[in-house]
Formats: sequence, C-alpha cells, structure tokens
Amino acid sequence: MNVPEDLRYTKDHEWVRLEGDRIRIGITDYAQDALGDVVYVQVPTLGQQVAAGATCSEVESTKSVSDIYAPVSGQVVEANGELADAPERLNDDPYGDGWICVLSVTDAAELDDLLDPAAYRILTEG
Repeated sequence: MNVPEDLRYTKDHEWVRLEGDRIRIGITDYAQDALGDVVYVQVPTLGQQVAAGATCSEVESTKSVSDIYAPVSGQVVEANGELADAPERLNDDPYGDGWICVLSVTDAAELDDLLDPAAYRILTEG
C-alpha cells in the first residue's frame, strides 16, 4: 500500500496535501483498493462551504457507494471535473490525477487533527 510521506490523512481514508492556505484532497490507495473499480465520482460544487467531517463528495464503485468527508472546514475553490469522464483515475492515480477537490481552509487548527503517514499506516495495518 502506497502512503506518501508528504501527505496527511484522515481516519476515513482521505489524503490531504497542504498548499499554502489551501488543501487538495482525494482518497488513499487503501480506500481505492477497498472500493474496487470506481465507476462514478460526484465532485463538490465550486463555492460550496463544507464543515470538517461533513460529506463533500461521493464515490460509486462496482462494490459500493461511499461518502467522501471534508477533512477540515473550508470552501471548495477547485473541483476535479475530469473525474466525470474518467472516474477510474481514482484507481489509477489516487495521489495525482485522481484528486477530488481543493478547499480554502477556514480553521487551520483543524489540520492538527489529521494523521501523519506513520499513524495512518498503523490505522490501516490494524
């Protein structure tokens, strides 16, 4: 399982890349593997306000439908609209072209609740 060292993680298997006062989010390699083949991604709406822990997106696979949760509170400033035509990017490149959205962070203190790579590995290895 791929757990990049430059990212932070949630207990719900989202990854977070810090980009100044913004964060880019997606689902982890662990999550995409558990989901199986992704067939649909509902990306959030630009300008949408999200609260930490609230649903911000939805991913449908051949196995199930899963909510994607906002790791921190913020406003959606970018959404990966290319996932509508190529949802398989979540499987093929979860940490690259498979990103879901970018949030402008409204409460930077919430970033302290995210897991570092070592803690995420412990979570996924049981």
